[in-house]
Amino acid sequence: MAVAGVSHAQAAGDGIPDVVRIPSGWFWQGSDSVERQYAYQIDEQVYGHDISRRNRWYDLETDKWHVHLLAYDIAKTPVTNDQYAVFVNATGHPAPDISQEDWERQGLIYTYDTIIPFLWKNGRPPRGRGRHPVVLVSWQDANAYAQWLSEKTGETWHLPDELYWEKAIRGPDGTFYPWGNIFDAGRLNSADNGPFDTMPVGRFEPGPYGVLDGAGQVFEWTSTSSQPGYRIVKGGSWDDRGCGVCRPAARHGRPEYLKHILIGFRVMRDR
Repeated sequence: MAVAGVSHAQAAGDGIPDVVRIPSGWFWQGSDSVERQYAYQIDEQVYGHDISRRNRWYDLETDKWHVHLLAYDIAKTPVTNDQYAVFVNATGHPAPDISQEDWERQGLIYTYDTIIPFLWKNGRPPRGRGRHPVVLVSWQDANAYAQWLSEKTGETWHLPDELYWEKAIRGPDGTFYPWGNIFDAGRLNSADNGPFDTMPVGRFEPGPYGVLDGAGQVFEWTSTSSQPGYRIVKGGSWDDRGCGVCRPAARHGRPEYLKHILIGFRVMRDR
């Protein structure tokens, strides 16, 4: 269910994200056979094929277990274009852009024409997209932003480990989605309801701890390695339907150098 978004001041300001305090305590991480079977079934319903089941995508998830984490702070939303622009302007770090040759070299299914609305021009975000999640950022780009935040604030910021990301999004009870165990296309930005694009952050109800946009919208880089040169991304995206992959337990690895219109990030801060 859509709700009012975060304020423009929160989205831009000094580039420092608003955070949510995640309390110390136990939570259920990962998935069991019941949850994985549900994910395969809803994928088959909406796509009309069983590719995810045949490829065993969800069998790679962590087996459900009870784990205790100390308290930490995590960004309320994915980092926005406006927030990232403050970093780009302050540091001279390359803005989110990619040539047609480099884009095609990545071997993704989207044509270059598809990504043009997401490209920055002259170091500035696309017009009207300031409060959308920043995309076309590699894992290294996301880490550079976190390092800049650390230097700017004197605090320790970094990409969240998969465990910390998952607890923040799904809460302590191990539900399939932030809102419960039944997929509801009205509670996230996915391809089920459109607009088949990113949208301003904060348009949907928060999860159990008040974190926003943790399911759908954009996949998010984590600090967790899946194999050398690859990092786990989580959360699903505006391009997904179903949405088995939008469950917080879902996970897959992407190359650290990848710049994709489906991948953004959020940061966490050590207490």
